Amino acid sequence: MQWIWPLLLVFTLTSCGGGSRALAPVGSYGYESNQRKIAKTPYSYTVKKGDTLYSISWRYGMDYKELARINGIRSPYTIYVGQKLKFRGSTSSTRTPSSSSSSKQKVVTKPTTPAPKPKTQAKPTSQPATASTNSSYTGSQNLQWRWPTDGLVIATYSNSSSGGKGIDISGKAGQPVVAAASGKVVYSGNGLPRYGNLLIIKHNDVYLSAYAHNERLLVKEGEVVKSGQKIATLGRTGTQRYQLHFEIRRNGKPVDPQRFLPKQ
Repeated sequence: MQWIWPLLLVFTLTSCGGGSRALAPVGSYGYESNQRKIAKTPYSYTVKKGDTLYSISWRYGMDYKELARINGIRSPYTIYVGQKLKFRGSTSSTRTPSSSSSSKQKVVTKPTTPAPKPKTQAKPTSQPATASTNSSYTGSQNLQWRWPTDGLVIATYSNSSSGGKGIDISGKAGQPVVAAASGKVVYSGNGLPRYGNLLIIKHNDVYLSAYAHNERLLVKEGEVVKSGQKIATLGRTGTQRYQLHFEIRRNGKPVDPQRFLPKQ
């Protein structure tokens, strides 16, 4: 029976010493913030305190202009608490009156409009439309993008449905976060899950950018900011480590930010 005592001693030392390390969590500590899925679009959404049309459309990966059109909201896209927004199913109801009204206009104008008049009216109207379209397109291409903060990219963009919709940049607590391009702040708050303290900047009708996990937000909604202007301090709200999560959306859809940012 003497051999039992050494065996019991070994068992006791193993359970007291190495057990805690065996149970320690193993995984990508701090990297989970980039694994965001765009929320499934509901039929309707009730506006809550702190929401903007931009933050709601951002959450569901939708173009804010389309969401505004469906709900009959005009610029500057003001919404109010308790308002119900529809994401789909209301397009037919909005198109029906416009189609009926246009058909009525055709019935009235056909007998009164002679053949040569539409030709003279079409020329001046087509020219400004083309100019405005071209100007908005070139404006989106001429944005001067810059890195929003200093640090290493620790998580890259993924095009998969379960992948990250932006990049994560490591950094120190309180270091500057700057606007990646000039624009207008359209959201400043912490109402989006897993983004922490978040800023969304509208650069033009095509591009938006987002800055998440900030420690402090230094600009408010409605403020116009310049490229390189300090807008926040780096933090870890909504995540486990100090980092900046940065996204760019084009017409409401996520794109790889590193395709727009200058090479480091």
